[in-house]
Amino acid sequence: MSESHPPAPVALVTGARGGIGRAVVERLRRRGLRVAAVGREAAGLADLGAEAAIAADTTTPEGAAAAVAACRAQLGEPPALLAHCVGSTLIAPLHRSTPAQVREVLRVNLDSGLFTLQAWIEALRAAGRPGAAVLVSSVVARIGVANHEAIAAAKGGLEALVRSAAATYAGAGLRVNAVAPGMTDTPMTAGLLRVDAVREAAGRQVPLGGVQRADAVADAIDWLLSDGAARLTGQVIAVDGGFTTVRPLVR
Repeated sequence: MSESHPPAPVALVTGARGGIGRAVVERLRRRGLRVAAVGREAAGLADLGAEAAIAADTTTPEGAAAAVAACRAQLGEPPALLAHCVGSTLIAPLHRSTPAQVREVLRVNLDSGLFTLQAWIEALRAAGRPGAAVLVSSVVARIGVANHEAIAAAKGGLEALVRSAAATYAGAGLRVNAVAPGMTDTPMTAGLLRVDAVREAAGRQVPLGGVQRADAVADAIDWLLSDGAARLTGQVIAVDGGFTTVRPLVR
C-alpha cells in the first residue's frame, strides 16, 4: 500500500508581477509549496508557473477578501503563508505632492497591506490554523530620506500595523513580520537606475556597496515564511546592505 502524504502548504503572493513578488513566487515553488499568485490582471501572471493565478485589487477590502477566497476555492484551503508584495513609490517633496498623489500612495501601500492582512487573518482564524505573513515596507520608513514623505508615511503605517497585528494574533499561532528593502533593482525603479550616475550614487550610499537585486529581498521573505523563523514575529528586517544602520567608510 502506497503511503499518502498531505498536500503541500499554500502560499498567497500579492504583487506577484513585480520584481520582488516574482522572485518570491520562484522561491516558494522551489521548496515545494503551492502558490497562488495575485495581480490586478491574471494574464500577466501566466508565466509565473504558480498553481493559481488570481486577478484582484487588494487595495480594497472586497478585493483583498476576494483574493483569499479565490485561493481557498482553487487550492482547497486558505493560505497558511502570505507574502504581500504590492507597492508603489513617490519621490517628491511634500510641498510638491498633490492630494491625489498622496492618497494614491496610501491606497496602494497602506490600504492594500491592511486589507490583505485582515482577509488573511480572518480566513485562518475561521479555519483554526496557524500561519505566517510578511509585508514589504521600505528603508524610508526607518530613516529620514529627503523627498519621500508620502511613501514614508505609508510604509511607516505598515510597520506599525505589523507590530500590532503580531501582538494581537500571536496566541492564535499567526506570525506577522515585514522586510524593509533599500534601493532594489526592479521594474519599479528601472526608470531611475537606467541613469548610470543615479545608480552609482545610490550604490555609494550603501555600506556593502552597489544596488541590490530582488533576489536578496525574496530570500529574506522566504526565510521569514519558513520554520527557520518560527520564533520571529512583530519584526521588521532591513534588507538594505547596512543603509539604515551603518555609514559606509569614506576612502
